Amino acid sequence: ICPSHQPLLLLLLLQCFCINKHKPWIETTYHGIVTENDDKVLLDPPLIALDKDAPLRYAGEICGFRIHGQNVPFEAVVLDKSTGEGVIRAKDKLDCEMQKEHTFTIQAYDCGEGPDGSNMKKSHKATVHIQVNDVNEYSPVFKEKSYKATVIEGKKYDSILKVEAVDADCSFQFSQICSYEIVTPDVPFTIDKDGNIKNTEKLNYSKERLYKLTLTAYDCGKNRASEDVLVKINIKPTCKPSWQGFNKRIEYEPGTGSLALFPSMHLETCEEPITSIQASIMLETNHIGKGCDRDTYSEKSLHKLCGASAGTVELLPAPSNSANWTVGLPTDNGHDSDQVFEFNGTQAIKVPEGVVSTTLKEPFTISVWMRHGPGGREKETILCNSDKTEMNRHHYSLYVHNCRLVLLLRQEPTESENYKPAEFHWKLDQVCDKEWHHYVLNIEFPAVTLFVDGATFEPFLVTEDYPLHASKIETQLTIGGCWQGGSARMTQYFRGNLAGLMIRSGKLENKKVIDCLYTCKEGLDVQLPEEVASAVKVEFNPNQSSLSLEGDDIESFEKVMQHISYLNSRQFPTPGIRHLRVSTTVKCFNEETCISVPDTEGYVMVLQPEEPKISLSGIDHFARGAAEFESTEGITLSIPDFQIIKLNQMERFCSNLLTNGFCFLAVQETVVSEEIMHNLDTCEVIVVGDELNGDHESLEVDLAQIQQRALEMSSSNVGMVITGVNTMANYEQVLHLIRYRNWHTEALFDRKFKLVCSELNGRYISNEFKVEVNVIHTANPMDHANNAMVQPQFINQVQHASVDLSGHNLANTHQASVVPSAATIVIVVCVSFLVFMIILGVFRIRAAHQHTMRDQENGKENEMDWDDSALTITVNPMETYEDQHSSEEEGDEEEEESEDGEEEDDITSAESDSSEDEGGEQEDQQGSTRQQQLEWDDSTY
Repeated sequence: ICPSHQPLLLLLLLQCFCINKHKPWIETTYHGIVTENDDKVLLDPPLIALDKDAPLRYAGEICGFRIHGQNVPFEAVVLDKSTGEGVIRAKDKLDCEMQKEHTFTIQAYDCGEGPDGSNMKKSHKATVHIQVNDVNEYSPVFKEKSYKATVIEGKKYDSILKVEAVDADCSFQFSQICSYEIVTPDVPFTIDKDGNIKNTEKLNYSKERLYKLTLTAYDCGKNRASEDVLVKINIKPTCKPSWQGFNKRIEYEPGTGSLALFPSMHLETCEEPITSIQASIMLETNHIGKGCDRDTYSEKSLHKLCGASAGTVELLPAPSNSANWTVGLPTDNGHDSDQVFEFNGTQAIKVPEGVVSTTLKEPFTISVWMRHGPGGREKETILCNSDKTEMNRHHYSLYVHNCRLVLLLRQEPTESENYKPAEFHWKLDQVCDKEWHHYVLNIEFPAVTLFVDGATFEPFLVTEDYPLHASKIETQLTIGGCWQGGSARMTQYFRGNLAGLMIRSGKLENKKVIDCLYTCKEGLDVQLPEEVASAVKVEFNPNQSSLSLEGDDIESFEKVMQHISYLNSRQFPTPGIRHLRVSTTVKCFNEETCISVPDTEGYVMVLQPEEPKISLSGIDHFARGAAEFESTEGITLSIPDFQIIKLNQMERFCSNLLTNGFCFLAVQETVVSEEIMHNLDTCEVIVVGDELNGDHESLEVDLAQIQQRALEMSSSNVGMVITGVNTMANYEQVLHLIRYRNWHTEALFDRKFKLVCSELNGRYISNEFKVEVNVIHTANPMDHANNAMVQPQFINQVQHASVDLSGHNLANTHQASVVPSAATIVIVVCVSFLVFMIILGVFRIRAAHQHTMRDQENGKENEMDWDDSALTITVNPMETYEDQHSSEEEGDEEEEESEDGEEEDDITSAESDSSEDEGGEQEDQQGSTRQQQLEWDDSTY
């Protein structure tokens, strides 16, 4: 044998003669790691089986690995038989949450002695430990769906409550909750990593009673909770003594009577033993003119309503045509037409001569509403009567100086030159507190009494001076400043608000009237049940804007509080807010204040009342003869059909009955009883166009009838004003008495007037009812021999008047032909029988046509009276009936439009007879004669 073939030969011999002597060998312990959702296992050490039979084929090769264990989710695979290298891998996806670790045994097998695997040998069993690594596949979940907690206000807590979330991941890293977070922004709470919630500041029950927080959680893999959780934290108030069960906003509907302010109110005393309790309830209405919701009549009208006798002069009236000296003076806006005027320290007004006597007749009274704040060191004049020229003497004045109210009253010249009281000083907090107060000064020299809000005050200082020297200098009465006659300028300007400045000469104001002027139309009221009437003492202030309670039994005290109500007796109260405040003092057994009850505040919201409407209606267009204007009686402006009707917005309606030329306005029966209570306070008759010329025209009314109805009248060249709070019926009666006179009517063709009425000092104003009256001029036949020359003048006046004719129906059929009346027919018959026949025929046709038109128009009337005794008509005999009738119809249409449905008041005998004769033949005549011409007997024409 060749030496080079010896190794190969040796191998063949071994294979032929040697058997599989050795077992495979593997490590005794393996550790592996696998990630869930993955099948690859990382082993330490690597899986390698060795066999000493190597490099023998089969005996030295590794054919497989066998895993021993129940339900082992792994398998072992040989990668290389000759090297024995293998791997372990997962059969399916692993879930760490189901099983974190797996342990099993493994053996290696060689290939045996031949291809058939005979005499296969296996290694010992090795232990395999495999850990399943986690994947952060789950998010945190809170253990509770929501959390609740209750805390007491005013405390800071280390932990209010603890929330907890869990994570289903198997690993410590991904299953741990690393942080919690409050999602709701801007809340006074914080949460730590363990889920403990605490407040960052002291909580206030009055500020917030319930907090709702949204929380979330994060695991250490930064996964956020799948759902946030809601945490409710209730704030419980500490026991504080206070009134409870009180609604801050209380709505009041006008006209509903009294309204309970505290129906469910009770006092929390925190179980303190109480021996006495005092409370004051204040209703603040400073935003309303004069500090209270009073009826907004003029101050003069209020004096009358309160029972004051005549002689009161209003120095600050609402601007009007008859009282215009307050025009341009700033007003305090938004005070419901309450006549409140602002004085800013630069404005003053002069009262015209004749408004009030220059020398007041003692005794006399000065009253005023005033609101004034702390002023400067200068005098601020409310009212001043001083020399008009040359000198600066002050005869009497009322002014404010350093929060003092001062009345200066210089005596007029007398024989004795002794000192006499001249200045009266009152030092009052009310003068400078920026609130409304009512001041009344009763002067009966040398005594002067001051009433402020109904309470009496005596002067703390009276200074004396000599009487004034005699002079013939006239005086000037001013308001808001004092006139310096020597330098012709104003000084001592007032800064504040004034209203209702009145002077009453010859008589003092009594206390009953003063209290009435100051009394509110709104205020507090209480109707106590009998069982508690004696247990609690109740006192009101004069205007019922505040009341005080005192008692020692809490239960009775609470019942009284529950019966306190708000009442506003005004028909149309001022809408808006009335602030309420309840101040309380409580005492315990030691007779000292033991607990403090804070003030309770709220407001009454007075809702907008339903506003009424005042309607003036009637015939607004009529004519009268010139002789009536020139008579001593004149003509009445308001005919009997004139009406004043007060309507509610929701209740007014029109009956649409066209009677007497206007639509009746009515109210339902359920409203009439309420409307009777309404009053007017002013009606003005205003001249439209040129002012009245006092030389030949005037407006007049029976003053006795005015005074009988407790009204007043003032007139000027622009009209007449009726004033005074009175019923609509009385005003209507007086307006029917107003007459217009003109004793120079040659150049007068018409006069126009306007009527306006109002109530509550102009708060509610009627429509403007306009009246036009035309003058009927008659022609004198003695002045015109040629009748044809009179006719154009007559026609021209008819066109100018364009009004109703009372007693006659005239149709302006042609500029050269006019249908005459019965009186004209009589005159014409005396002149010519032929003319009479012509006029009679035309008139019969005219009467038949007018009868039909009256039936269609429901009896409309005309209002013009004509004196046409000198009227002469010239008729064209060639004119056809069709033209004549067509012209009549056109004239009738124009007349109907201008008359607006008015009827004739008087019908002459000739017209009546003609109507009766033609009554049964009208239809036949209209059908048969419409196509025929008029037949004329012109033998004598």
